[in-house]
Amino acid sequence: MILLVGSTVLAACAGGGKGNKGASPSASESSADPSASSKPARPVDISFFAPQGKAPLEDNDYTKLVEQKFNVKIKWDLAPADALVDRRQLLLASGDYPEVFLEGKFTTTDILTYSKQGVLIPLNHLIDQYAPNLKALMEKKPYLKTAMTAPDGNIYGIPRFNECYHCQYSQKYWMNQEWLDRVGLPVPTTTDELYAVLKAFKTQDPNGNGKADEIPLTGAPNKSVWNGNIDAYLMNSFIYNDNDKYLTVNGGKVIFAANKPEWREGLAFIHKLYKEGLVDKASFTQNDQAVGQLGNREGAEIVGSITTALLSYLVNVWDDNVTRHKHWVIVPPLKGPNGVQLAGTSQGLGEFAFTITKKASEAQQIAAIQIADYAFSEEGALLSEYGTHEGVGWNKAQVGEKNIWGEPAKYSFENLPHQDENAIRNDSWSLLGPKDMSKEFRDSFASAQDPLSSKGYETRLAQATKTYEPFAPKEFYPAGAYIRPEDTDAAAQLTTSIKDYVQSNMAQFILGNKDIEKDWDAYVKGFDGLNLTKYIEIYQAAIEKN
Repeated sequence: MILLVGSTVLAACAGGGKGNKGASPSASESSADPSASSKPARPVDISFFAPQGKAPLEDNDYTKLVEQKFNVKIKWDLAPADALVDRRQLLLASGDYPEVFLEGKFTTTDILTYSKQGVLIPLNHLIDQYAPNLKALMEKKPYLKTAMTAPDGNIYGIPRFNECYHCQYSQKYWMNQEWLDRVGLPVPTTTDELYAVLKAFKTQDPNGNGKADEIPLTGAPNKSVWNGNIDAYLMNSFIYNDNDKYLTVNGGKVIFAANKPEWREGLAFIHKLYKEGLVDKASFTQNDQAVGQLGNREGAEIVGSITTALLSYLVNVWDDNVTRHKHWVIVPPLKGPNGVQLAGTSQGLGEFAFTITKKASEAQQIAAIQIADYAFSEEGALLSEYGTHEGVGWNKAQVGEKNIWGEPAKYSFENLPHQDENAIRNDSWSLLGPKDMSKEFRDSFASAQDPLSSKGYETRLAQATKTYEPFAPKEFYPAGAYIRPEDTDAAAQLTTSIKDYVQSNMAQFILGNKDIEKDWDAYVKGFDGLNLTKYIEIYQAAIEKN
């Protein structure tokens, strides 16, 4: 599913390919660069662990750039991408590991485990002395520093910082404006108004074909369609639904959402929609291909709305000769009966890509942190992600080119030479290693200003997301919480069993296989056998750094 989403939003999240010829940005456009004063007199040999790509990393243009810039020679220890973690574990178990894991996919638990074993060294002093770009970003984005800092106060790993704006508020809902116009109703703002709209879609033949074939609301399991499960959006009108661990935070206290009276109220509402035929029965089983077939079928449209992060799952937005997508609009968070109106929120943090091991000498440590820090400068991020030279994978923006917010852009993917889509590129590290892919960096690229054009999809997603931002909860469970090593196994087991229990019972309540009046108490009681108290305790401890 992640691969699918990656391909679906490539243009929206990245905007283009990578180049290998031309001129890089001038030094004046770069952020702080400590390399000139600390570049070693002799070349430093250093081993990097990374995934194997289609082209050799030792011949990569960006590899050569950083080797020359920081006077190092990188020896690559590569593993197949699908076996990266297994290979990493074998190296760590054998003791025959490299000086640097450039792409190690270390979780917070891994960080705690291997730092306590002394395998991973603290990076605090290296960041303070040799990583001004990363240090500045940590000050600008306090949640990044918090997520990087282990309970003992040290930093042992650096993540790839990826602030995808439309990903941050991805529990979205899209609706057919043409149908709204035909039934004479506005975009709903409350759950009551939504019910009225879906009822009208069901009964008033908005597609005008004289058949009762309309599907007022469709969706799909999250594993197939990003946030396609209908509760991801609808439940946030009753109680916060993170669509993951079902945790909320209030005053620093972790609270479980899926056994609260508000959750019950949300289930009752969704069941009402389903019982009256307003929700597609296939929403609980269909995959992305089935969703696309519903939306792109020939003849009259049959779908009135869909829950998903990306409208492009349902209708073709990439072909300017196809116009059906143009009358689809975003529906902001709905106000529920008790005034709850929230947007699902996530942070642009994942595993820790970069770590330095105890085998690194002082010179190797300095070189490694400088290479990592360079990718947190504007110049380094640009060249690392999109290619070492201007003119093939990226350009400086022309006068008049604007970003997704209508502001002057700095870089552009327009007017690039045609490239064979099967050609193997070897001029960047692309999504390899830590780097600054912050919102500010992403916003420096040009985007088509017409949100309904094929090249303006990123603009469309940004504008849609902007309507969700004001409804973000004041607190939510952080992505970078450190699970204690002694809790790792229990956390994995409890998280799986509790999520499965919530989701299976949710489906039964919505479908009517369980009665919300008769079976709710038994459902709540069932959490006792799943050790919910321990589950909450583990995740509470994870956010209490002391």
